[in-house]
Amino acid sequence: MPPKMHSFYLRNMYQKNLLAQPNGIAMKNVPIDISKIDIPVYFLSCREDHIAPWKSTYKGARLFGGKTRFVLAASGHIAGVVNPPEGGKYNHFINDNMVEDPDEWYAAATEVSGSWWPDWQHWVTSFDKTRVPARIPGKGKVKVIEDAPGSYVKVLA
Repeated sequence: MPPKMHSFYLRNMYQKNLLAQPNGIAMKNVPIDISKIDIPVYFLSCREDHIAPWKSTYKGARLFGGKTRFVLAASGHIAGVVNPPEGGKYNHFINDNMVEDPDEWYAAATEVSGSWWPDWQHWVTSFDKTRVPARIPGKGKVKVIEDAPGSYVKVLA
């Protein structure tokens, strides 16, 4: 992130919390009111996140105007997100009732073993079952340069 953008982001999103206020922030002179976002939103937070505490993100998830699914991963900032189903690690919590108090939400949540990824897959495909076929490298206009992962990853600095 460029320094100027980073400063804008930290000042307006964290210090002033302007995104939480209807029309509190504008991008290209267009005021933003996230309560007007009425499409379904999947909101993932991590219980042990030291950067974005889950109770704060839960409050943010309640600001959207449409149906929101809030899922709480039982790990930290990175491990809670990058938790593929094959690993069989961690767990997550779900509760479709977005009550005001995050502690009340958590107390009524169901603990689910393993990664949140299958929950997201089920949620996202519930809107549209259409699948886009995987692209076959080299079958389009762009030719394959070399097999993955590529020679650049083997370069030592």
